[in-house]
Amino acid sequence: MPKPHLALNLFWRTFALLAILVAGVVVAWQQTFKALDAEPRALVAAQQLAGLVTLSRAALANTDVINRVAVIGSMAKQESVQVRVAKQQDRSLPYDATPFAKHLADQVRSKIGPGTIVARSVNQEEGLWVRFSVDQDSYWLRVSDVPVSTSVSSDWWWVVFALLATTIGAALIARLINQPLRELAEAAGRIREGEYDSRLDENTRTSEIREVNMGFNRMARELAKMEEDRTVMLAGISHDLRTPLARLRLETEMSVSDEQAKTFMAQDIDQLDAIINKFMDYARPSELELSPVLLAEIVDREAAAFRDTEQIRISVDVRHDIKVWSDETELARVLLNLFENARRYGHEPDEPAEVDVKCSVSGPWVLLHVRDHGPGVPPDKLAHLTTPFYRGDKARTAATGAGLGLAIVEKSVQRLGGQLQIGNAGEGGFLAVIRLQKAT
Repeated sequence: MPKPHLALNLFWRTFALLAILVAGVVVAWQQTFKALDAEPRALVAAQQLAGLVTLSRAALANTDVINRVAVIGSMAKQESVQVRVAKQQDRSLPYDATPFAKHLADQVRSKIGPGTIVARSVNQEEGLWVRFSVDQDSYWLRVSDVPVSTSVSSDWWWVVFALLATTIGAALIARLINQPLRELAEAAGRIREGEYDSRLDENTRTSEIREVNMGFNRMARELAKMEEDRTVMLAGISHDLRTPLARLRLETEMSVSDEQAKTFMAQDIDQLDAIINKFMDYARPSELELSPVLLAEIVDREAAAFRDTEQIRISVDVRHDIKVWSDETELARVLLNLFENARRYGHEPDEPAEVDVKCSVSGPWVLLHVRDHGPGVPPDKLAHLTTPFYRGDKARTAATGAGLGLAIVEKSVQRLGGQLQIGNAGEGGFLAVIRLQKAT
């Protein structure tokens, strides 16, 4: 099946969801604190403004016209509080630009009077401006260079710290949540590789995980017992069949006078014995001790075993200094099955099978290519070739083989810690690529 373009494992998905959730909560709390802080701050600012306007109005009201100009000029030079004469041509922008500013302006008007004007800019000069009247004259009171507002600029470090703590906390929580699932996935992978003794902790405190682990362990024990029973059964079948086959061969050679019939019967008995060997190879246990081996030596030895050049011709091009992590017997069994498969099916009628064996190195892997020059395999049958007992040629009978050759190859390569890829070569013929771990 095609893989999705973007795939996140469970850890990163859980981490992302937790991080988004907690970060959203942090931002929501910050906005809540900001909203809760806005009303008391607006009330305090309005009281201060009302007090300043009251003082300024009193100072101007108790001063005669001549001295009032001097008082205004003196107050206009102050940095914190300035008073200026309002003119008809003054252009102002209303202060009600934000919810906080509107609330502040309403509070100022309620304390000073309904005719009060609160502006955030007068003649393009920004600040907090309040217009009030003394007798028949109007004045502007400016108390800030910028409009008063609620801001989180002074608390940015708290938000950053909260988001950082959220990220770290979400990662730890996601790791704790996914730890049992990761252990379960690893144990399932070991079971798939044939390690049926894999067990999970049944004493964990989480009841759901404990039940899953107990069920998994029961399954592993049952699989181990089934594998043991299968091995014993196949070994018994092999032993019980080989004894009468040996007697049958002896009786055939002694009782049949027709040499041709004797030869054919002996060949049939040999083929039955070979099929039994295939069953035993496929049922072989998975435990192997790998060691560095020279790849060229094993390939040359197995190729030399096929001496009949009228049936198969093997060309080997493998460097003699390349070593791989393998088991000599298991790797020899892989090559034997591939060569035998090519001898049977990798050639045109009445022609010997031509097999090319080449080797290449790709990073930590050694790639062994085994290719014949036969007709290849129909594309719709390629995916089934490693299925036990599957035969691509429907015309073949049960006497021809057990249908286990490539299934044994795939299983053996997996036991060696490698990978098998099969397909049709671009130049024609069937191609098998064995990836083995490179040894130094």
